Amino acid sequence: MADTPSFVNVEMLDGGAIWHVTFGGSKGNILDSAMVAELTAVFHEAAAARDLKAIVLEGKGHHFSFGASVLEHLPGHEARMLRGFHDMFRALFGASVVTIAAVRGACLGGGLELAAACHRVYATAEAQLGQPEVVLGVFAPVASLLLSERIGRAHAEDLLLSGRTIDGASALKVGLVDGVGNDPLAHALEYAREMLLDHSASSLRYAVRASRHGLTERFRAEIRELERMYLDELMKTADAVEGLKAFLEKRKPAWTNA
Repeated sequence: MADTPSFVNVEMLDGGAIWHVTFGGSKGNILDSAMVAELTAVFHEAAAARDLKAIVLEGKGHHFSFGASVLEHLPGHEARMLRGFHDMFRALFGASVVTIAAVRGACLGGGLELAAACHRVYATAEAQLGQPEVVLGVFAPVASLLLSERIGRAHAEDLLLSGRTIDGASALKVGLVDGVGNDPLAHALEYAREMLLDHSASSLRYAVRASRHGLTERFRAEIRELERMYLDELMKTADAVEGLKAFLEKRKPAWTNA
């Protein structure tokens, strides 16, 4: 990479065949617009990296990510935030490389959406994974599309509708993660080196594109409708704004059911 980004660092391993991408720096590695833009740029650069076979994503410090910025969900900011966030996933799918998430600590909201979009997820047994958006009076557009693809509708709807958090061991049982251990980064790198490095990078990209062709097409088509629902309908309700404000003000929301 030309310059080291402010929030995202790319370490090229194995002659550039693996990129170890770490992101964050703030408490909880909040996925605000600035960090999302840098991750999006990394995925765009990955699409043109001829020798690249896998990206391993890891949050800096003790957590993967607390999720997207709640402040940027408020009226006046939400459209720019949501569109930029969804562009990151379009870039991730468009890169056509294997993506692997190494999860420690909290992996919540937009953080879990990012991890769930990866081909493989490795976590510690104590990691905390969840989609708490409904607790804040909103919903998770990306997870609404991707979670059922990964863990089936029943398990996906449990997380999306309850807002509850599960640990890494429980996530392994439902297929949300692919392995648990004390060092998920080592597990992710081991998978990449043992399962992917012997393949042609160009052939592997075609395999990624082919295996995700239907998913990618559905995501691109359906995320637009969920984005519209979020911005034009959900954010017109009193409870969506109340839930977000209550979270920021550290108080219990006063729902009006409207």
